[in-house]
Amino acid sequence: MRFVSWLFRAILFLVALGFALSNTSVTELRFFGVDLVWRAPLVIFLLAFFGAGAVLGLLAVVPTLFRQRREMGRMRRELKATARNGSAGSLPQQPPVADGAVAEVVGTPRQG
Repeated sequence: MRFVSWLFRAILFLVALGFALSNTSVTELRFFGVDLVWRAPLVIFLLAFFGAGAVLGLLAVVPTLFRQRREMGRMRRELKATARNGSAGSLPQQPPVADGAVAEVVGTPRQG
């Protein structure tokens, strides 16, 4: 499986390299309403915009990452506090099942 992964990466790299080598002509990039023109090979523009998109994507994930880390820290503290109190091995009590009702909790035996 590792060989297939490296083979795929090598093929992808060769395709990207071929694309870069075949698009070496200078391209102009113009902005809306601004009298500014950038001239560079197309590959440079594509690489710059790909990098900017990757950075913006990572920045969009940062708040969720920090929120999840805070939540995990809170849960670890709760787990340590529960373990210190000695009730770490006990399971939460299941509510009693009424007569004739079917238990919907997974792992609870059915009565009837």
